Amino acid sequence: MGKPLILVTNDDGITAPGLRMLVSIMKTIGEVVVVAPDSPQSGMGHAITLDSTLYSKKLTIDLDSEGIDEYSCSGTPADCVKLALQELLPKKPDICVSGINHGSNSSINVIYSGTMSAAIEAGIEGIPAIGFSLCDYTWEADFSQAKDFIFTIVTEALKNGIPKGTVLNVNIPKLKKNKLKGIKICRQAKANWKEKFDKRTNPMGKVYYWLTGEFELLDKGEDTDEWALANGYISVVPTHFDLTAHHVISELNTWNL
Repeated sequence: MGKPLILVTNDDGITAPGLRMLVSIMKTIGEVVVVAPDSPQSGMGHAITLDSTLYSKKLTIDLDSEGIDEYSCSGTPADCVKLALQELLPKKPDICVSGINHGSNSSINVIYSGTMSAAIEAGIEGIPAIGFSLCDYTWEADFSQAKDFIFTIVTEALKNGIPKGTVLNVNIPKLKKNKLKGIKICRQAKANWKEKFDKRTNPMGKVYYWLTGEFELLDKGEDTDEWALANGYISVVPTHFDLTAHHVISELNTWNL
């Protein structure tokens, strides 16, 4: 059998250091094709482009990507995966990896994440998919510390498969390699954002707003992604995209509808 075909994407943009590290790791595993946004798309969730045109350009980012087909896309992370599968890839990929995101996508953040939405879009199409995030928002973040763990997770996913209807949400604490304790399979912690808007006025007298807030952890469990990250572990949360609240169906059937 030949090398696996790996689709690499992200939401921070095709030149982001996290994506460049992920490409370098995937090169050691299989044949790599990159389709990623041409500009940052963080927080886009599962948005897709419907009311404007999409553009794609084949390019070379750096010497390390020599021999790899790379395409920038003017759309969202979900657009990138759709375009890759329908137009740009020579065949269906064996796996899709998204990231490495600059910043956490643990707990409730998964809802807003463009990184995870790209992985979910691949999962919807029946492709094993993983989203990777590092808990460091800086552009200069050191993604190399976790590369051995990322290699292991991807090779194990290729060997064992990922159950249909499920993608993996992987978050990595901001720690040196020798401080990383290992990998924990977790559930998503219960948490939310206590949000507010910073209301300001520009020099022309027009009111504008900046969204701000604080992350509020509501979960004391030791089996969650937040606990794992706080205690030096890489968290892996199996995430499904069937949003049905199955446990509520029986209760709703008692309503006089």
